[in-house]
Amino acid sequence: MLSARLTNARFLTMDPEHPVAHDLGIWEGRIVGLDEAVTSLPAREVIDLQGATVLPGFIDAHVHLAWTGFKQNTPSIAGRTRIDDVLAVVEEAVSRQGSQGAWVSIAGYDQRALGRHLTAAELDKVSHGRKVFILHDSGHGCVVNSAVLDLLPSDIPHENGFLAEGAMGAARALRLPYSQEELAEAIGRAARTCLAEGVTACAEAGIGGTLFGHTPVELGAYQLAREKGLLPLHVQLMVSADRLRPVGAHEADGIPRALDLGLRTGFGDDWLSVGALKIYTDGGMMARTAALSSPYEGLDHAGQLQEDPEALADTIVDGHLAGWQLAVHAIGDRAADVALDALERAQDLRPRPAARHRVEHAGLIRPDQLPRFARLGVSAVVQPSFLRYFGDDYAAVMGEERAPWLYRGRAFLDHGIPLVGSSDRPVTEGSPLRAIQFMVERASGSGQVIGPDEAITVDEALHAYTVAGAFACHWEDSRGSLTPGKRADLVVLGDDPRHVDASRIGDIEVVATYVDGRETGKRAA
Repeated sequence: MLSARLTNARFLTMDPEHPVAHDLGIWEGRIVGLDEAVTSLPAREVIDLQGATVLPGFIDAHVHLAWTGFKQNTPSIAGRTRIDDVLAVVEEAVSRQGSQGAWVSIAGYDQRALGRHLTAAELDKVSHGRKVFILHDSGHGCVVNSAVLDLLPSDIPHENGFLAEGAMGAARALRLPYSQEELAEAIGRAARTCLAEGVTACAEAGIGGTLFGHTPVELGAYQLAREKGLLPLHVQLMVSADRLRPVGAHEADGIPRALDLGLRTGFGDDWLSVGALKIYTDGGMMARTAALSSPYEGLDHAGQLQEDPEALADTIVDGHLAGWQLAVHAIGDRAADVALDALERAQDLRPRPAARHRVEHAGLIRPDQLPRFARLGVSAVVQPSFLRYFGDDYAAVMGEERAPWLYRGRAFLDHGIPLVGSSDRPVTEGSPLRAIQFMVERASGSGQVIGPDEAITVDEALHAYTVAGAFACHWEDSRGSLTPGKRADLVVLGDDPRHVDASRIGDIEVVATYVDGRETGKRAA
């Protein structure tokens, strides 16, 4: 007997062997058959989906769950365009923090909305003895007041209280880590948001590192979240390369650096596992720290690498030699050069064709870099929503020649490069349907079309958020398509993305989300 049979729906399976179905059978959390194979079988429950469209659950291959959960409960200055209004929010948050010398966190900071960065002196006027930490929306910088600056070593660079990249990490390190209980609650909040948008599996893009590390025992917080029933979707954890340590392994292993006990990609189970090793080569385009091969338009610099190029390359090579899948953060084209050079060197030293290394973001990729991606078998894990929310700004600072290279779509596919969809939430909203719309339209919030030749079809965009996401996370045997034997992870939609105007895809209702055959996320009426 089936656990359940879902009927009266249009199942878009993403499986070319059986692309569309009307019935789907589930037994013990897995898909056991489609259409005539299950229609006549008895089932404990028959669910009439009333003509809805059903897809494999969306896979978000690059998210920050803990950060998302904390941001949801943090005072925010998002949307403010006047310095005085921002300072008023900060002062209100300070007034709620009773103890002198305590830390006050603020979210939603983006200097572009204000026309310039806040300064430590301005924050001093409203901080009243507290330590103020305002995180940039990109995650690659922060603004702090003098109470924080006074605690930092004198050689930490800052611009009137704005700290970028490693300097921000130094400020974060001054704070006590979050407890595992706090982290588990934050992870749970973010996971519920993902479910409401049809996401049934995701890859957490970096735990334990300087930039996004919330505690030195962060992996345990995810285990705690699962034990407490706060992890209702499948999660893969990227581990920051900061955690690599020299090891005295046998010389035949060829492992110069590793995590303790040789932990690497693949450890865990189908619900919670260790994924790729996350390596940062540059910063972010919002903060103007993405490393470019020529300067930003109107600025006298071209961003920055996180470290000396050779040091970055050594980390990439050592991660490869230790058996990791690598997820290399590279937004600017100069950073992509560093990543591709190192990945090529690593594969030459120890060929691992099935490693499925990834470049995270691939925000600005020159035409000459595309064949290298293809030759190395590297996936491009992009964030289409960046075009919608930041596209006007990014196009302006890239200039006329480079703007069409932003967050490519068509060029990756035409070169045979796996194109993987993701959100980078909470940098911007995480809805896969909205991102799919932007992959098709390539339009910013103002209506500017950025790189129209990079537009892809709806089917290709759906593939990026299902089949390609599963492939990038080594999940293709268990999810990504509605194929017998795979997990019954499904998203039920109020309309068919292929049959509505592209401008309406992002507004399609997510009726329900199923994980392992159980309805776990349903948008409130």
